[in-house]
Amino acid sequence: MNAPKAAKHPITRSFHGRDFVDDYEWLRDKESPEVISYLEAENAYTESKTAAWSGLVDDIYAEIKSRIKETDMSVPQRQGDWWYYGRTIEGKNYGISCRVPTRDEPWTPPEVNDHMADEQVLLDINELAEGHDFFSLGASSVATTGRLLAYSYDTEGDERFTLRIKNLETGELLDDRLDNIFYGATWAGEEYLFYVRVDDAWRPHQVWRHKVGTPAEDDVLIYEETDEKFGVGVGADRAERFLMIVTSSSLTSEYRVLDLDNPTGEFEVLWPRESGIEYHPDYCVVDGKEQWVITHNAHGPNFCVATTPVGELPPLRDLDVLVEHSDSMRIEGIDTYRDFMFMGYRRGGIPRLAVSSLSNGFGEFTELEFSEELYTASLGGNPEWDAPVVRIVYSSYTQPSQVVDYEVATGEMTLLKEQEVEGGYNADDYEAFRVWATAKDGAKVPVSVVRCKDVTGPAPLLLYGYGSYEASMDPGFSVARLSLLDRGMIWACAHVRGGGEMGRGWYDNGKMLHKVNTFTDFIACADAAVAEGLTTHEQMVAEGGSAGGLLMGAVANMAPEKFAGIQAIVPFVDPLTSILKPELPLTVGEWEEWGDPYHDVTVYDYMATYAPYENVKAQNYPDILAITSLNDTRVLYVEPAKWVAKLREVATGGEILLKTEMSAGHGGVSGRYAKWKQTAFEYAWTLVKSGAVDEPVR
Repeated sequence: MNAPKAAKHPITRSFHGRDFVDDYEWLRDKESPEVISYLEAENAYTESKTAAWSGLVDDIYAEIKSRIKETDMSVPQRQGDWWYYGRTIEGKNYGISCRVPTRDEPWTPPEVNDHMADEQVLLDINELAEGHDFFSLGASSVATTGRLLAYSYDTEGDERFTLRIKNLETGELLDDRLDNIFYGATWAGEEYLFYVRVDDAWRPHQVWRHKVGTPAEDDVLIYEETDEKFGVGVGADRAERFLMIVTSSSLTSEYRVLDLDNPTGEFEVLWPRESGIEYHPDYCVVDGKEQWVITHNAHGPNFCVATTPVGELPPLRDLDVLVEHSDSMRIEGIDTYRDFMFMGYRRGGIPRLAVSSLSNGFGEFTELEFSEELYTASLGGNPEWDAPVVRIVYSSYTQPSQVVDYEVATGEMTLLKEQEVEGGYNADDYEAFRVWATAKDGAKVPVSVVRCKDVTGPAPLLLYGYGSYEASMDPGFSVARLSLLDRGMIWACAHVRGGGEMGRGWYDNGKMLHKVNTFTDFIACADAAVAEGLTTHEQMVAEGGSAGGLLMGAVANMAPEKFAGIQAIVPFVDPLTSILKPELPLTVGEWEEWGDPYHDVTVYDYMATYAPYENVKAQNYPDILAITSLNDTRVLYVEPAKWVAKLREVATGGEILLKTEMSAGHGGVSGRYAKWKQTAFEYAWTLVKSGAVDEPVR
């Protein structure tokens, strides 16, 4: 089957006296039969080129499925007078959310089997998803009384949600219906519900108040953000003392608060926004006095922790500092409870936790210690303000996820549940370690490596990367990844600049006019993997998604000879075109991440040097697989579609494939079995292109 050849309908984009002729912008019109026909032709071509791998795909899918305990449940989490948990059932695509009433076990999770007669099903997602090709929850929030449940859902993949309210005592749906809303829903008692709407550019810009039992057209607009760089959110503190509206951009934040028992009152600004200043308030009570604990960056980029009494709001920089700013520690946030608080922070590229007592003033923070070098420990939910224990989730590259109760008074940790790997799993068969790459400018870039202990290099290797939005790619266990490791493949993650692994400076030096560092760091990590004897360039496949897909597109242009294959998932490969369109979803807010090429010629020229679509050239490329979703609102399908069309036209070598999910969003297909099948397809491509398995005869 011949590869599809996209028609050329050239248009000229003109900015700052620069003209760019775009032959494939016409693919943006997804209502066009010509566009749909082209995407379907690409899907058919990809199917023809990968059909010989169907047996391998089936094998990997069967492995993933066989290793996952399909009928399972989460550890119950207490909230009010109920224990909440989720269940999955073999053969069903989606989970079921449930609860049982508390009995004599105040903080020790019950064995739910003993409570089954009392079990109440809140939502059976399988029933809600019936008849839909796609289904996703956007909110599931129970009122403090435990009587009403607000939930929202999306059946298209475009992240526009419909909210309904369920009476949990009777099981009936109330008449209330809110359409085209954003993620989340926050209760104030059970009379009022706060939610967020988005504008045409998919920016969450309004907070609304809904009175239960009244029509949506009577809802009250509480706050509207007019600055297009900012989005809004609404929530409540753990003590349910305040409602909070947060307004934030990539670089700046501002909070408004209101007594939760006065939901129709006026919100008060804590500290007015100041460009480049981010802060986050947490509420606590110390020595009988209400306090704000504020995490902010007014004293330095890695943040500090400060305090001030509620009702007293001196300038942010004048607050009493509890934890000083440090060049070696990036403070990520505080979680407050009645008797203690936790601090999350990063040091040495690893996320860490520390706890402080509030029983006699603000106590010193003590770090929780774990035995592995590379791990992730985080707080897991913990909705109860007065709990003496907190739920911690622990995982590493080789350790399946563990749910632990940590008793703060004694420091005792109780293992409640460990992720089961069906068919047996021995962590001692695998190892995880770090190597360090030297970047083009001399920076040391960490690379996490996972492999079977009996694998010696050079071996096939998958190098994953992201490197944007200060997002950190932290250690975690993956059942699916075993299908790569057990076939002798090494998995590695390049913690490149633009991410947050090494602190705020790591992020700052991989964004805007430093963005190219993200790409050259990744290439340096690929070279380091070869220099360490882990692999060869002929055995290496690169993978990244979304902004990580931009990374893939850039390195494909810059260093195609370094990789045997490149897999780009919902890739942001036409950034200059998108960020020059303020009307598109997310664009204006993205100017603080990438720069503003619309108004600034320097930014325009800089982005033009790396934008993957615009820099495709007549050279041999590695084999490339691009995967996208027709209804994605974050990275529009048109970007990879245009990229693939141009690669086909210009590249002198390399097999280029495009797969478009026609009923999916940014996160891909919905339903766990469909997701496992998609993972199996992606892994099969990776294994073949790296040489970890022989390429099937077509």
